[in-house]
Amino acid sequence: MTWLIWRQHRTEVCVLGLLVGTFGVTLLLLGTQAHDLFPGGPARCAGGTGVGEGCAASFRRLDEEYGYVENLLAAFYLVPVVIGAFLGAPLLARELEDGTWQLAWTQAVPRMRWLAAKLAALAGVTVALTGLFTAVLTWFRQPFDAWEGRFQYDAFDLEGIVPVAYALFAFAVATAAGAILRRSLPAFGVAFGAFLAARMSVALLARPAYATPLTTTAPVPADGAKGRTPGLADWTIDRGYADATGRRLSWTEYDELAGAADRAGTNLNQFLHARGIQRFGVYHPAGRFWEFQLVEAALFVAVAAVLLGVVVWRVRRRVI
Repeated sequence: MTWLIWRQHRTEVCVLGLLVGTFGVTLLLLGTQAHDLFPGGPARCAGGTGVGEGCAASFRRLDEEYGYVENLLAAFYLVPVVIGAFLGAPLLARELEDGTWQLAWTQAVPRMRWLAAKLAALAGVTVALTGLFTAVLTWFRQPFDAWEGRFQYDAFDLEGIVPVAYALFAFAVATAAGAILRRSLPAFGVAFGAFLAARMSVALLARPAYATPLTTTAPVPADGAKGRTPGLADWTIDRGYADATGRRLSWTEYDELAGAADRAGTNLNQFLHARGIQRFGVYHPAGRFWEFQLVEAALFVAVAAVLLGVVVWRVRRRVI
């Protein structure tokens, strides 16, 4: 079975291996140069506060010299879905499309053992390639994460364990679509579309509700000093102003206060401070990163398991 699986899927594995290897080498070369901008290591400058001019200068150079790379990496969240869908789409669809299932399912190896071997092998390759890609990308992003934190969308979806869960989800969707549609290319397209729909829905609706966000309030300082909570590394859900009773002000009300301060010829911060106006922030602290990663990974893996269960049921029930 191992030799047969390799013969059938070696093209996909080699293409994806070359893709991940090329990305990995490129990121290692660029990442080494980016890390060298921080003589004491990026972790020494984590948070961006209280670290002196040395770290500030390193962050400025990082943005000037490698900011474009970080912007390009935002699109790399699609790599896990490409890996998973590229391996999952032809797993059954090719057999059904070419008619080779009539031979494969009538040999000495039972169809369920045949299916289990193929699912295990290709899912294992999916996890290995995605895990390697994620490890290199996480290392590359360390200098950027030291300043921005890991809750940014272009960091959270690329680091930790969720990329592997995304890849398994895409693998399962593509395999199930291939079993139903019996065509590899449409199955790949279905997996791609399903991933984008699921990822956007989860990121915008479900992810903020994984835990109850924290809320912080503080009076507007008369000297205009900026508060540090939520911090740069925290995930800010909402922020704004509230009156002395805690009622949150709309931006129209805030503009009216700013206009009143301008007409009175008074400094805006002093004007707000005198009226007890407060700043509020609703956020998830940076320390919840791994908690959120586990919740989201479990969600996508659970859906993948259900889809693979559908594949097993369909193959078991199929009449030859």
